[in-house]
Amino acid sequence: MTKSILVTGGAGFIGTHTVVQLLIQGFKVTIIDNLDNSVEEAVHRVRELVGPQLSLNLQFHLNCVIVEVLELEVCLLVLCSCIFVRLIEVLVKKCMKMSYVKLVWFWKFEDLICIVHCGDIRNKEDLEKLFSQSKFDAVIHFAGLKAVGESMSHPFRYFDNNLIGSITLYQVMAKYNCKKLVFSSSSTVYGQPKIIPCVEDFELKAMNPYGRTKLFLEEIARDIHAADPEWKIILLRYFNPVGAHESGKLGEDPLGIPNNLMPYIQQVAVGRLPELNVYGHDYPTKDGSAVRDYIHVMDLADGHVTALQKLFTKEDIGCFACNLGTGRGTSVLEMVTAFEKASGKKIPVKLCPRRPGDATEVYASTDKAARELNWKAKYGIDEMCRDQWNWARQNPWGYKKPPTK
Repeated sequence: MTKSILVTGGAGFIGTHTVVQLLIQGFKVTIIDNLDNSVEEAVHRVRELVGPQLSLNLQFHLNCVIVEVLELEVCLLVLCSCIFVRLIEVLVKKCMKMSYVKLVWFWKFEDLICIVHCGDIRNKEDLEKLFSQSKFDAVIHFAGLKAVGESMSHPFRYFDNNLIGSITLYQVMAKYNCKKLVFSSSSTVYGQPKIIPCVEDFELKAMNPYGRTKLFLEEIARDIHAADPEWKIILLRYFNPVGAHESGKLGEDPLGIPNNLMPYIQQVAVGRLPELNVYGHDYPTKDGSAVRDYIHVMDLADGHVTALQKLFTKEDIGCFACNLGTGRGTSVLEMVTAFEKASGKKIPVKLCPRRPGDATEVYASTDKAARELNWKAKYGIDEMCRDQWNWARQNPWGYKKPPTK
């Protein structure tokens, strides 16, 4: 029987790549996403990649509330009125007390439909409606904010999104007896380890609010399992996802100035940004820049699918953490050189002071992933940069259209 999986944050970078792999493996997938740092176009690309037959197993849920079905001529007038759109957003948000409201437009048969999308896991009513309408066999939980620097400046935003959202999700899962979970954790829970590579049983010392939200959520997951051993939970601590789908149809497209290295590099390569800011050039590393374990997003997607399959095939899982990385450290400047080689573009670099909350060197021990999940990363930095450039070359403005001059 086909397993039904809820993927929170499934319209995001890692989420979309994982959804592709889930559909290929025969799972039925429902996505919930508030589009805080993602776009609906990414889900349309997923459908294109897997084809019409597998797309029948994909639902994209943002708790849609149909406001009005309008005749085509009227809709064209509405689309011309930004003031009207904003007014409807404000009115619906106030009347329905929704934490997130956005108007989007799409074709359905021969009419244009105005739909209010609100899909935030912090809203228990949203989740209750979703779980009451569909029976889910497991959840892959990606939804959350993930920028270290931003979390230092806006910690409450991270506590609200990452902690409150996840707790609300777990409460609803328990109510509807959905007790299989793959949780998107992070290598930031290790902080700056005394020795490397990072092994799962190391003492955990997150250095920033983002990392602490992941650490707290790991502890919450352990408490949930201790109170109710029916829960089966795998906590995937992954390192630095980069690259893109080999087709160039899916990739990372952050809103605003990128917080992560590779989308920053690609925006410099295509001319959207003038230079790459490298934060920290006096670390005690071989070239002075920070060292990370970069992992291809498709390896990461396969790791999530493998973890999910383990939830269905092994009984005594309990709640355990597992690293997903390559086991190799690469410096920021080494990644710049590799991208220059893959793209044929020279990347201007500006050396900047260290950012608060950043560790010097972090990379994974991969022994447990190989032992428990029978998983190992397949791609190296050359393939990561090749696919990153293929995505950037085909989509210099990401999922958006280039601005009109």
